[in-house]
Amino acid sequence: MKNIIRIAGLILLIPLVLTLLAIWQWKPGSFILAFVLLLVGAGLTYRLLAEKRLSNKAYRFAVVVALAAALLLVWMNAAVGGILGDNPANMMYFGVLLVGCTGAAIAHLEPQGMSRALLATAFAVLLVPAIALIIGTPAFDNGVAAVFGLHVFFAMLFVVSAMLFWKAARKKYIHV
Repeated sequence: MKNIIRIAGLILLIPLVLTLLAIWQWKPGSFILAFVLLLVGAGLTYRLLAEKRLSNKAYRFAVVVALAAALLLVWMNAAVGGILGDNPANMMYFGVLLVGCTGAAIAHLEPQGMSRALLATAFAVLLVPAIALIIGTPAFDNGVAAVFGLHVFFAMLFVVSAMLFWKAARKKYIHV
């Protein structure tokens, strides 16, 4: 637990320094939210998911990549003001996370099922800007290409995690 708190504190030094240098403008609430997300959302979840499978490095790294993507997705929506701007369409990202969590529960955290769950999550994150564009969300101030590019980035993180889970599943069945 001490290591998780230290890591969260070290990560938060980056926005603290940038805020002190007036490059970013974080409020105290943003730091508290980020700390809670890092500590509870990522740190403890990693311990619960990956600690059982400490010998499988691919599984551990897959968990890290998936949690980092989910944490960044939540942080961008909560602390930064929403990926799609100040718009209710940002609620669709909770659906993306729900897809991942539901898939993980159905998979019982087994690597082969987790691979499928993360592929579904990647697909879900790509649907968000498409749906926003179809319903006419005025959230494309930075341009359609920039918004879709950001979502492709998130999808690729989830795909990398899925590939690592797939690798972990292969290792499990080859070496058993």
